Amino acid sequence: MEHFRVWACGCCHVHSDLLHGRRSLGEAIEQSEQGGSEGGASFDWDIMLNLGDLSGTQGPPQDADGPPVVEQLCAGEKHIPEQIYCLLGNHDASGPGEEAQWWFRKWIDPVGLNTEYSRIRAEARPFPVTGTWERYSFVAGNVLFLMLGDRNDGGPPKGRGEHGGYPAGAITSETFDWWRDMVESNRDKIIVTCAHHMLRDTTTATGRWEGVNGNYHHPYEDAEGASYLYWVGDDTDSNAFHDYFEKNPNAIDLWLGSHTHAHPDDRFGRKEMLERRWGVTFANVGAMTRFHGREQRRWWPSSRLLTFSAGSREAKFQAYLHTSHYAPQGWYVPAERMLPLRHAFSG
Repeated sequence: MEHFRVWACGCCHVHSDLLHGRRSLGEAIEQSEQGGSEGGASFDWDIMLNLGDLSGTQGPPQDADGPPVVEQLCAGEKHIPEQIYCLLGNHDASGPGEEAQWWFRKWIDPVGLNTEYSRIRAEARPFPVTGTWERYSFVAGNVLFLMLGDRNDGGPPKGRGEHGGYPAGAITSETFDWWRDMVESNRDKIIVTCAHHMLRDTTTATGRWEGVNGNYHHPYEDAEGASYLYWVGDDTDSNAFHDYFEKNPNAIDLWLGSHTHAHPDDRFGRKEMLERRWGVTFANVGAMTRFHGREQRRWWPSSRLLTFSAGSREAKFQAYLHTSHYAPQGWYVPAERMLPLRHAFSG
């Protein structure tokens, strides 16, 4: 591959936008192929990374909530749903007393075990998946993608409760161990970690209490960590990743997340949507939704395109605005960056 184009998005909240007649994910896929109705250019992509919160329900999603999401994942005429690699967000989670993450496993199904419902055929993946619905990996050229699913299921204090999808991020200790082992056994690769949440104090509004104080998230029981990965196993406000990166700087190339809906220039907490720490680039890819959440808030639908080029130790990072609510629809040039890589890309 001379160029490898990775489209990264999150927080489509399909059901929230459908209530207002907007197909947040389906329209974005159609814009990528045909251009937008407000003048946004079309663009090529090889795979999409969908970083969670496909569901827009406040309570745990139900069976009837599956088909509208699948329809939008299959909206492309030039792309197939197997080119879209999804992970769990806090709004996709099952509730107390339910089988763990049954809705995501049935309808989103990244490993292709429920094709009848998800339409995902494992053999049609351009880059085969290894792992489970909770954590999986795939390799494209010399780029290793590590997909960490959120485990905000099963009820408070870690999981969601009667008010809906509690915002603080959670992964299991087994997922952290898997991530560490994958990082240490693949030092020769460009490593992209994908999670629904960012780490604490990395990007916009990821400090303690900033998610609530900035009016991005509701003040539920875990409000201190509402905007970042708060739980690793049973440890709250965990430093597991921080400690690892402190001891192992430059361990990976890029951490991609979503969760906190913000425009490309948002700097709440004196942090930007893209920051460098421990020799790693951390990037919040924005949110696709326009309408999810508090009625007084309206968001700025956006996503990011990451382009790897053969022989280059930099990747191009671009922001795409899917509506004209923040700036004209299309590429938002002020947010464009070149990101350093530890290795040159080879396809």
